[in-house]
Amino acid sequence: MDVEESEAMKSIAIEHRMPTVVLALACTVFAGLGGCAFKMESGYGVGIQAEREAALQQSQEKQDAPDTPGMYLALIDRMQSQGLFYASLAHIDAYEKQYGVTPDTILLRADALRQTGQTQGSADAYTKLLNTPLAARGYRGIGLLAGAAGDFSKASESLDTATRLQPTDALTLSDLGYARLRLGDVAGARVPLMKAAELAQDNPKILSNVALFLLAAGQSAAAQGLITQQKFSPEVQQAIRTDAQRIAAAEAQATHARAAEVAAATTEQARVPMVRAPQTVDSLLNAQLPLTQAYGQPAAMSASQAQVVAR
Repeated sequence: MDVEESEAMKSIAIEHRMPTVVLALACTVFAGLGGCAFKMESGYGVGIQAEREAALQQSQEKQDAPDTPGMYLALIDRMQSQGLFYASLAHIDAYEKQYGVTPDTILLRADALRQTGQTQGSADAYTKLLNTPLAARGYRGIGLLAGAAGDFSKASESLDTATRLQPTDALTLSDLGYARLRLGDVAGARVPLMKAAELAQDNPKILSNVALFLLAAGQSAAAQGLITQQKFSPEVQQAIRTDAQRIAAAEAQATHARAAEVAAATTEQARVPMVRAPQTVDSLLNAQLPLTQAYGQPAAMSASQAQVVAR
């Protein structure tokens, strides 16, 4: 190999190594700014959102643009399943501008507004669904908003209505059970949670609520067995224990409130004067005896005679 060929081969090798070298240098330069982008962990702040948007854009480029209402709604729904709720709001606006408002777009908007912290707008949108075929989803959304605000009484009421409209929705049944648990109504949570668990046997959220119910009901061994079987993360296990403490406090408060109601009712009953028993015909006639005697009737008149006189 002559000198020129040797130099050419070195040049080619250097060119092939250039991207790697540049990348390494870039990582070194930006290390002080939080590390190389290729080493960023997913799931934190803007990073995960950017990743999802990029992945969605790539998937969109690989297929034709949605040219029917059904395809467009499916795209928006997929955005929300990937956590792109702000992007979905923009596309909902575009969809409604092109095709008009429908119960499906109202529901998608309500869910996106709830997930992005726009509570009032979300509540208004869910309310619009109550007179549509998607009324069950509307009541569920209202219940979720109430629960997030700590109003588990309203949450339980709305979710109960939703389950009556859509009896086989496992997630709504699970939400209802959780709301009742947080009210301290452990017994009332059992049936909806068992329904949910049998309808969706592999759903970890539902099974975590079942474990919570078992713990609140005093079945610690069964609860721990389910937790071990499902291999819940330490964070989920801690959340279950924390909620169990809240439920115990709510149950004690509910028991105290019921005892106070019974005591108040008993006290009120004691204050009310006894109602006189209804008077019978005989008692009324006997009460008239002095009056009849004043008109010269014999005092020893029998009861039957007194009745004849009175009549």
